[in-house]
Amino acid sequence: MSDPEFRRIRPHLEFLDLPSHFRLHDAQTRLRFVYFLNSGLVSLVVVSDSRAVEAGVVGFEGAVGTPLAVGLRTTSLGAIIRIAGSGFRIPALAFQAVVCGLPGFQHTLGRYAVLQAMQVAQTAACNRLHDVEQRLARWLLMAQDRVDAGVLEMTHDFLAVMLGTDRPSVSIAAAALQRRNAIRYSRGSLQILNRKRLESAACECYRRIQQWNGDLGLK
Repeated sequence: MSDPEFRRIRPHLEFLDLPSHFRLHDAQTRLRFVYFLNSGLVSLVVVSDSRAVEAGVVGFEGAVGTPLAVGLRTTSLGAIIRIAGSGFRIPALAFQAVVCGLPGFQHTLGRYAVLQAMQVAQTAACNRLHDVEQRLARWLLMAQDRVDAGVLEMTHDFLAVMLGTDRPSVSIAAAALQRRNAIRYSRGSLQILNRKRLESAACECYRRIQQWNGDLGLK
């Protein structure tokens, strides 16, 4: 955003630490804030029959609470911090009052909201059509792009929820990627050793999402 637009929104921003498992908002509830991450990773989830399945991720490239940018006050997706970080938030009412006078910023947020919806749709198709190894490779690449770290702290149980599968399936997929020397996994810590090998193991969903990010200037 331009400097004049940032000066307009800056007084309303509140800095906060974002610990792992912190809920930014639940699905079907009134949005109270828009969040902009400096670091960490947010999981956008769909909950059905008390089970959560990830539908998308947000890192420092995006925002959480984008429906407010187009006048909506609720969302069908919950948002949970999966990898701890920090960021800024702005109250919903202040955001909606200020953003209408920031056409450039509003336009960018509107485009990002469309990109986010495309990512959610692509993730749903990926979880239905591709095997767990491909989905795990795709998720790890997307996570690293947003966290900008070679080592990700996570368990197989955590990954099973993210991928909408069970722990044994994740263990088998992680072992296959480890045999390719693409990753190394031990005691809840996963290290990406070779991105090219991980990209070759991922389905085309990762490349499509990356292309959309590039079109928006977020790659």
